[in-house]
Parts: sequence; C-alpha cells; structure tokens
Amino acid sequence: LKSTGIDQSRTRLKTDLPAPPSRVRKEPELTKITAPLPMTIGLEYKPGGPKAKLAEISKLSYEKDGWTRTIRPTDMKFQWTRSDENGGVVNSRQRFDDTKSAYVLKLDFHDDDDDKMRHGSVSLVTPEKGGVDSNIKSFSGQELVSYQDIANVQNKSFEDKIQWFQETCSQLCAEWNEGHMRMNVRREYLLSDSMEAVMSLSRKDLRKVWRFEFIGEAGIDAGGLAREWFELVTDEVFDPDMGLWQTSATNQMCIQINPASDISCPEDHLIYFRFIGRIMGKAMFDGQLVKGRMVKHLYKHILGWPVMFSDLKDIDEEYYNSLKGLKDMGADIEYLYA
Repeated sequence: LKSTGIDQSRTRLKTDLPAPPSRVRKEPELTKITAPLPMTIGLEYKPGGPKAKLAEISKLSYEKDGWTRTIRPTDMKFQWTRSDENGGVVNSRQRFDDTKSAYVLKLDFHDDDDDKMRHGSVSLVTPEKGGVDSNIKSFSGQELVSYQDIANVQNKSFEDKIQWFQETCSQLCAEWNEGHMRMNVRREYLLSDSMEAVMSLSRKDLRKVWRFEFIGEAGIDAGGLAREWFELVTDEVFDPDMGLWQTSATNQMCIQINPASDISCPEDHLIYFRFIGRIMGKAMFDGQLVKGRMVKHLYKHILGWPVMFSDLKDIDEEYYNSLKGLKDMGADIEYLYA
C-alpha cells in the first residue's frame, strides 16, 4: 500500500484537487481497500509520480460473461476479475459455480536462448493466477504500446479499433531494408514446403517482410502471391480430411482440434499446430485472410478470455446437458448410487 500512495492509517485515497473557491472544502469519503485490489483499465498516472500511484480509476464498459479485464498493481499485468453485488472482488478460488466460475489459459515460457522457437508449458488456471503483459515492444525492443494506450482505444468505435490495430501491427513489423524473407515453394508440395520454410525461421524473421515465389512459375510478388499463398495454405491445413481438425458436432460450419491428430500425423502433428499459430500471427501482422472457422472456445483461448462451464455446450451439447441435469437433481442425486 505504501507504493500506491494510500494512507494506510486512514485507508483514504489522497487527492490533489483544489477546493472550490466559494465552498467549504470537504474531506474525501472513506474508501475501504482490500489488498491486493486489481485496478480497472483506465488508470492515469500523474507526471513524475510513482508507477503504482493511484490517480483516477474508471471502469471499462468491456466485459465478458460477467468478467472484467483489469490491471494488477503488483506487476502491471492484465487479469480478469469478477465483482459481486456490492462491488467487491469475487474470490474465484471458492467452490465451483457453474454460472460464474471460469478458467483462463496460462503460458509459462522457459528461460532459454532458442532463437527459432520459445518453449514452455500451458495450463488452465483460475483468473487471478493468469496475467498478460500490458505493454508491447517494437522490432527494435522499444515500448510501442503501453497499458494506457490499450485502455484509451477501448472508447473508440469498432472501425477505429480495427484501424488502430492494423497500424500497430504494421509498426511491429520490420522495414524492408532491415531484412526480408523469400519463400520458395512448389505448388504440388505446397503445405510441406511451406511448413518447412516457416518453421525454419527465427522469431525475429516472423516480423520481417515475406515475399513468395512458386517454383517454376513466372511472377513477382507485389502482394497478389502472398494473398494466394495464405489462402491456399490455410485451406489445406484446416481441411478435416488432413486429420488435424474435425467438424464440430454442434456446428457443422466450425472445426475443432481432432483428439486423434497424433494418429493421422504421428510424426509432426504438433509441429503443424505450431505452424498454424505462426501463420495466423503473420496474417494479423500483414492484414491477410485465412480459411478455417474454429469453434468459439478456441478463440477464447487465443484471446485469453475466461472459459466457463457454458462453453462445454458448444463442444458436446449432450454431455453438457447430462452434467447440467445432475446438478439440477440436487440432493436427489444420492439415489443414483443407492
């Protein structure tokens, strides 16, 4: 609490606002602080003030299934919180509630010097244990986007958000004179050649400009070959016939990961999923379209949104209804085991 500028003895938020000249200065209302209290996005710093000093807190209108994205003051990372009827933070470690409890995807990267690929582990944790960096660095390593920039863009229209996102992605990419990559692939072996080429690149190479050439064909990539490459590669890699994906049982227009993908592609199925991740990331950088419409919960994992019990309905509706029925039975469930 010392680093936040909060008077611990009086639990009162300090303010530097001057009193109106014609009115009697009023003491600010007492505010109870329960540490560690996450700060909602929109926190403004006073020039020259300490990093964690509270100045103004404004709540975002953006929520997902009752969960709100907030700033964690201990490390300035984004996390999800849920408030109760009185405005207090709900402890997500309490007993599981099928209407409120949630889990988020947590990535723990290892401290290695692998230039081509980061290694780590993936786990599902309760929201207070998952944190995401609130700043973004440019190709040169300088801070490009701060948490305050992300907070400010929340108030823009959807069209302005898209423009801001695309402009930010373009700044994350390297300039042509800083290096570019030439991708030579055979059309008849498009997927295998593309996978080998992309997975051989370093992490910095992913930010460079890619230029494509189909071996044996005349043509200079001025943007058209890149669009064709993204379309053909993603159309093939997302095809359920390949074995990596399968059609969703609840929505025939969507695909989900095939649990038996290791049987269909026993030697390299995980490499192909890494390849898909790189392609999707590069497509966002370059403003390209990709084929393949995944089920909703996969997008939640990618975006770091909370996953709740209700998401099970989009995966297996029959299983979801069975579990829901057991819960609705209440105390009568004991007769199932009599």
